[in-house]
Amino acid sequence: MTALLSRRTLIKSGGAMIVGLSLSGRGLAQVLPAAEAALGKTVDAGELDGFFAVHENNSVTLFCGKVDLGQGLRIAIRQMAAEELGIGVDRIAMVEGDTALTPDQGATAGSSGIMRGGVQIRQAAATAREALIRLAAERLGQPAEALEAVNGEVRPKAGGKGVGYGALIGNKRFGLKLDAKAPLKDPGTYVVVGKPLPRPDVPEKVTGHHTYVHDLKVPGMLHGRILRPPSIGAKIIEVDEASIRNIPGAQVVRLNDFLGVVAEEEWDAVQAARTLKARWSESATLIGHDGVRDWMRAGPFMADEGLTKKGDAGASLAGAAQRVSGTYYWPLHTHGSMGPSCAVADVRDGKATIWSASQATHRLRLTLAKILTLQPENVRVIYLDGAGCYGMNGHDDASADAALLSKALSRPVRVQWMREDEHGWDPKGPPQLLALEAALGADGRIAAWRTEMWIPKATAGLPNIPLLGPAEAGIAQVQGISTGLISQNAGPMSYNVPNVEVVVHWLKDSPLRPSNIRAPGKIANCFAVEGFVDELAAAAKRDPVEFRLDGLSDPRGIEVLKRTAALLGWKPRPSPGPGGLGRGIAYVHYKNNETYVAIGMEAEVDRASGAIRVHRIACAHDCGLVINPDALRQQIEGNILQTLSRTLFEEVTFDRARVTSVDWASYPILTFPDVPAVLIEVIDRPREPPLGAGEAATTPVPAALANAIFDATGARLRNVPFTPERMKQALARGAA
Repeated sequence: MTALLSRRTLIKSGGAMIVGLSLSGRGLAQVLPAAEAALGKTVDAGELDGFFAVHENNSVTLFCGKVDLGQGLRIAIRQMAAEELGIGVDRIAMVEGDTALTPDQGATAGSSGIMRGGVQIRQAAATAREALIRLAAERLGQPAEALEAVNGEVRPKAGGKGVGYGALIGNKRFGLKLDAKAPLKDPGTYVVVGKPLPRPDVPEKVTGHHTYVHDLKVPGMLHGRILRPPSIGAKIIEVDEASIRNIPGAQVVRLNDFLGVVAEEEWDAVQAARTLKARWSESATLIGHDGVRDWMRAGPFMADEGLTKKGDAGASLAGAAQRVSGTYYWPLHTHGSMGPSCAVADVRDGKATIWSASQATHRLRLTLAKILTLQPENVRVIYLDGAGCYGMNGHDDASADAALLSKALSRPVRVQWMREDEHGWDPKGPPQLLALEAALGADGRIAAWRTEMWIPKATAGLPNIPLLGPAEAGIAQVQGISTGLISQNAGPMSYNVPNVEVVVHWLKDSPLRPSNIRAPGKIANCFAVEGFVDELAAAAKRDPVEFRLDGLSDPRGIEVLKRTAALLGWKPRPSPGPGGLGRGIAYVHYKNNETYVAIGMEAEVDRASGAIRVHRIACAHDCGLVINPDALRQQIEGNILQTLSRTLFEEVTFDRARVTSVDWASYPILTFPDVPAVLIEVIDRPREPPLGAGEAATTPVPAALANAIFDATGARLRNVPFTPERMKQALARGAA
């Protein structure tokens, strides 16, 4: 289905944006020419017209600044809008993440898609509904309170003929501010929200017809590849452009140390990248992955900060009769996107259009405008699906690569990274080191707790992490690092512990260029905290579930723990158990103010080989109001399995010069034979705010598995990933 936008219709309608889309197909409004798309459409997030256009045929186009990274927003946000508008979901088309068409609702990160983006759109839809009712009141000569908006029309509550939305305002502007006080519908009346409507993108994805950014073709497009240096920080000494003269149409683009090749055909570009002779300087500035833990202890540091201070943990620990301590380590991780990063750019005549899978198209637009020395209004970034990212992977880098090549050649250029580029050069999830100490009281409860953390400090207000291409080209960028909010959930704040201290030693840098990766920081912190809670339960010789419940007072936290235990058929007893199949549990109140999750696991260990086999995973999940239960379950399952992969297999390796885990053999991930049975129970709370589900269920996974392994073997794993070698070492000494 192509997008419809005519100048004649635009002028007749007073400048309204007319876009026709099919719910079942991928919205090709995403690929409209920039000159047409910019006509008359406000992207002001304070304006109702920024979010909605109503058409004469009673259909609606929704303009969403958040993007669907695979979490199901394309259906869930439509459901939220449809509910408040009083119109069928099938009558709503959605354009997402297009800087020329959609408001800036911030990056699609931090589980904010529904919680912030969807809630804002819901309020805009309520504003639109009230405006439509007022228009109908004038048309029908009835008071607004006597009317209701149902099925795409406003009609009398008492019965009688109504008037359709298209007849009221079709192809015209609302001309209204978004009303933060527009009344929302009572959840007891919901007819769309809470229903398991199918995701519109799935049929084309499973049949191979979905348009990813990798599939995009534009007229006159060249294919490009970037030659990254053989070691991080190396510089070009010389390039022999004649070495690729036998490859049809191949050209070299060099901007200082930024080196790329282009060709009319993609395979020719690949061959040119492999054939081009270039000589580089040598660089050996890295510390190597084996040195990360020592480096974190040594610094350099930016500052120390006390994050939590309650009671007197130091004095309580000093005087305690029973103290427990442990140090937990989380390594660097890559995003591991199944399809390497890709982007298409068309930069010429003082304007730029970039098609990108970035999770933050509006932010990227400003960054690319500076890189290209263009005014932001002359740069358009259009979101198209990538192959998964879970945070900022290489998509922004590929976008800059394509833009630099296109500007140099004044032709559209598609840049596709190779697998070794993706694993070797995408920004990494940073390492984390946590040392914990706690004391048990005479009552068998936690009396005191201290967390000491060593983590990289994110640069405040960083517009974009420094991108590879511009750095190589010598283009000035704001310097700094991005890690995400990695200090959250670092203490036992969910539990009733009278004396708590959480201290962080902020590192100035990270061993490799970092970025936020799914549930940044919270996975590692929950791994440490909930693993340590389990250690304390074992020291107290108490059942791990009962020990946690005894320390909780939040009824929602208590409920997810009890439901998870029931899913596993949990029978109380202390850990470790008698051997064989072990069980473990872990809990998180995400960020201490969002979603509640408990994860339970059953696992066994082959003592001879050290292989770990997970049999069952149970999860109770409370994210407040549930918009689409099926899409939510899919998201929870994806969270769990991806994090199981990170826990069992994943760790970035690097030497003094370069990343060495640059393929699926050196950076293995979870495969289908390793996938356990996953049991999920969703707790719907229609009268609570909808919270995020894109990250929360990841966080208790490593701790639940470590606790199950301890229950099965009596050996405690405190270092991810849980490789067979580490498991055997732990069995030999009882801890790792």
